[in-house]
Amino acid sequence: MEAVRDKTVVVTGAGGGIGAALARRFAAEGARVVVNDLDGAKAAKTAEEIGAVAVAGDASAIVPAAREALGGGIDIFCANAGVGTGGGPEASEEDWTLAWDVNVMAHVRAARALVPEWLERGSGRFISTVSAAGLLTMVAAAPYSVTKHGAYAFAEWLSLTYRHRGIDVHAICPQGVRTDMLAATGAAGDLVLTPTAVEPEDVAEALFAAMAEGRFLVLPHPEVADYYTARAADPDRWLSGMNHLQRKLEQAEGTP
Repeated sequence: MEAVRDKTVVVTGAGGGIGAALARRFAAEGARVVVNDLDGAKAAKTAEEIGAVAVAGDASAIVPAAREALGGGIDIFCANAGVGTGGGPEASEEDWTLAWDVNVMAHVRAARALVPEWLERGSGRFISTVSAAGLLTMVAAAPYSVTKHGAYAFAEWLSLTYRHRGIDVHAICPQGVRTDMLAATGAAGDLVLTPTAVEPEDVAEALFAAMAEGRFLVLPHPEVADYYTARAADPDRWLSGMNHLQRKLEQAEGTP
């Protein structure tokens, strides 16, 4: 893709899973890539495999170090790092705070650092790995669902605010993807996500198709568009369907 060749790209949470697949694809298309992950060893491994630069650390504060590693500006930022915090209102304050910080505020902080530069030169691309949970919801995972809604809303706001000024925004909203995060979802993931799970490389392919077509919404599972439409058209019917899934989950877990 000519729009990517020789561009500078940062991918957070790229030590494995979707992030590593995105980093590999950007590198294969001729971009100069920074691989970021909290786990420095994983970041270094991915970077070595694709001829990229590893920058370990918190995704919320990566922009200055990534600029230094690239020797200049950042053309494309993939806000991919995320946490899959489960539970409901009983989840701890620490769990809720972590979900907000990683799934939403890391995106806000990156945009705060990047948007002025992009506006000045009239170009930039912000890519948010959200989740179908950001359009719909996920049973047994209130912190994850709520914060992914926030991540989607922020990406949407960036797009509507800056698209006429040269900033492209994409929101990636897959259902199940065969990653360590999916493996950690337990019975809820087995019920809702695993049956239609795709590979991380499929997510990267969907993103590149959306970039080529200039589309905001990236749906590696196209059926999510139908679910989203049904949710908006008849919320009560959609909620009843999701409640049916909740009851099936409770039965599978033996919840009284």
